[in-house]
Amino acid sequence: MEKRRDFLKQAGLLAAGGLIAPRWLSSCKGLKEHEGKYMGIQLYSLREMVAKEGIEAAMKLVSKTGFKHVETANYEEGMIYGFEPAEFRKRVHDLGMSCTSAHVGKMLEAGKEDEVMSWWVGAIEAHAEVGAAHLIFPWMPINAGTTGDDLKRYCDYFNEIGLLASQVGIAFGYHNHAFEFGMIEGERVFDFLMDHVNREVVQFELDVYWCQEGGGNPVQFLTERGDQINAIHIKDVQEIGRSEKMDFQPIFAQMKTNGIKNWYVEVEEFTDNDAVKGLKESYEFLEKADYVY
Repeated sequence: MEKRRDFLKQAGLLAAGGLIAPRWLSSCKGLKEHEGKYMGIQLYSLREMVAKEGIEAAMKLVSKTGFKHVETANYEEGMIYGFEPAEFRKRVHDLGMSCTSAHVGKMLEAGKEDEVMSWWVGAIEAHAEVGAAHLIFPWMPINAGTTGDDLKRYCDYFNEIGLLASQVGIAFGYHNHAFEFGMIEGERVFDFLMDHVNREVVQFELDVYWCQEGGGNPVQFLTERGDQINAIHIKDVQEIGRSEKMDFQPIFAQMKTNGIKNWYVEVEEFTDNDAVKGLKESYEFLEKADYVY
């Protein structure tokens, strides 16, 4: 708790003194301004390559393919893919990219609230140093026994994390899968989450594929809930555009209308397990599409 109090006190003083800028304005400081389309990638897409060849090989592939921004999916005790935050940031920047978002999660543990929140202080500090604009909670435990009270506890938890992250200009959010479009106690889970978080400090990263798979309409969500969605996962069955199941044009049109800047490709599974070919195919589909920004 002492570390947490110190962190909040320090963050408050910095903010009051104007010594920190919102992370979404400063995350690319020191980099040459990127031109053209945003072209972000969730590094979870390359998890098998990372496991076999290491994160540096994966990031070199991402950079060579043409992606400009990365969203991480690895954090452990102050380290990001095994690197100190400043070193990871440097390696990303040296490849001509920036780390603008991160998936980081720690489940609620009854009786260990102070310990859990202290863990979050460390995670927030690390990703502030990396320069991330977003810190995304990637999933939550939901099963047949989950109640509305359970969901409310997580909303309160998200609010507390979001408040901490906001102290250093990082936008905290939650990333959906398909199961949040199921019902609990007569209410759709995703609607419940959106209705019970503090909108000032908790936003959402909409995964358009899982939204559609769960029975939702991505464009409808972007239209009706646009003020709560500030990042997007662009996803298909496999490579982007291959299945023709996802209609990305109206999705990007509404994203642009909403002013959403940060979006990331995520490939769950590459055809023939060929990450090099699959990543290139996904990139080229989006690069050629005139509606992508």
